[in-house]
Amino acid sequence: MATQNNAPAGGMRDFLPVEAGRRQAVIHTIQEVYRTWGFLPLETPALERLATLQGKYGEEGENLMYKVLKRGAKLDRALASDPRPDDLADMGLRYDLTVPLARVMAAHQADLPAIFKRYQIQSVFRADRPARGRYREFSQCDVDIVGVAGVDAEADVLGAAAESLCRLGFKQPDDFTLRLNHRQVLAGLLARAGIPEQLAGEAMVAVDKADKIGLDGVRRELAERGIAPAAGDTFLTMASDMSELASTKELLTILADWLGDSGPTGEGVADLKQLTDLLEAGPAAGRYRIDPLLARGLGYYTGAIYEVQFPDFSGSGGGGGRYDNLLGMFSGRSVPACGFSFGLERILLIMADRAMFGVGMERGPQVLVAQMDPAVAGHVHRAANQLRQAGLRTDLYPSAGRLGRQFRYAESQGIRYVALAGTSEAETGQLSVKDLETGEQTTLPLTDAVAHLKALLN
Repeated sequence: MATQNNAPAGGMRDFLPVEAGRRQAVIHTIQEVYRTWGFLPLETPALERLATLQGKYGEEGENLMYKVLKRGAKLDRALASDPRPDDLADMGLRYDLTVPLARVMAAHQADLPAIFKRYQIQSVFRADRPARGRYREFSQCDVDIVGVAGVDAEADVLGAAAESLCRLGFKQPDDFTLRLNHRQVLAGLLARAGIPEQLAGEAMVAVDKADKIGLDGVRRELAERGIAPAAGDTFLTMASDMSELASTKELLTILADWLGDSGPTGEGVADLKQLTDLLEAGPAAGRYRIDPLLARGLGYYTGAIYEVQFPDFSGSGGGGGRYDNLLGMFSGRSVPACGFSFGLERILLIMADRAMFGVGMERGPQVLVAQMDPAVAGHVHRAANQLRQAGLRTDLYPSAGRLGRQFRYAESQGIRYVALAGTSEAETGQLSVKDLETGEQTTLPLTDAVAHLKALLN
């Protein structure tokens, strides 16, 4: 008989208590920051109609989308008609959280404010090749503003993102960098390099892979997509030289000189100038740079684009941009919008590599209440409940038994303090508190013992 494979499917994972606790602690911190910045929660289904998802993500996204077969009689009818692959599916797993937001805005226009600040933290699914930090199911932490056309919205989402990272422990100026660019600026640089407008989209797809395949890989892919090698070389040299400039002011001056101050490209340069001025007034001050090589591969971006980059980590930890046309695909009217998304898995991986998870990040039990004598179980349960009501995460050992076994159980759970109550403590309304690290034990009235434990743990 074949052995059952109990591992999850490739690119999917089980989260055991320590890792799950870390995930929840990070999510909680990000949620608190987003709420502080005035964003409201939203949740959407994992499954969307296939028509909702298709045509929104560009070439790569279409290839990585999980499609779900029709069911029952609908599938039978489709199979009987010499179908194409897409004829067999009618739904898909959500690829990101931005397209579902656009659908929600169209479906619930009457129920949502004209300016809607939303955050959403849920899983998304991509049929990607699994690698370190890349999975087929992963969580995104999105923050978006719908209904605001100016760069104040971009400053808001980037400020919330920067504060989230600072609150998680990325506090030094060089702990992370927000890379900024603008789709219209990028289009202007491609045109200046001699790349025809009809091939600009192809070029952006190739440039977006720079972090994965390097500049030589981008150069080859540009040629494979029909772009003249001379034009590709000109663009990459021009963008690389500008990326190395230390001064944001100097880079913006060069962009203005090259692209002018009128038309879409001029507006893009002006947007970047205003955005960097606003970022200096918040937690992102000194933590950004303009990068002409930043492209963002998703097809729905229309304006400013951004990614967060960490030193010694390949790839981005999150990104976003302005997508003014996406909501119009669902609502039939133009609605400005922009947003930023953290890749939770990337953030957790970087924090683990940097040993940033301090004591308590897993949010496990803080106290174990041991059971010494079945005859005083009522007193023991009352003590455990008083500890819980005081806000302490309290585990109660399920049955009376040898204390050595219960102490070993506490140590296996990372619990330092054990509360003990035998016959004498029950008769006098007391509780003993034992520190497993030092061996010290203190016996106090129950109320005082609760206060003592709170003081120790705080």
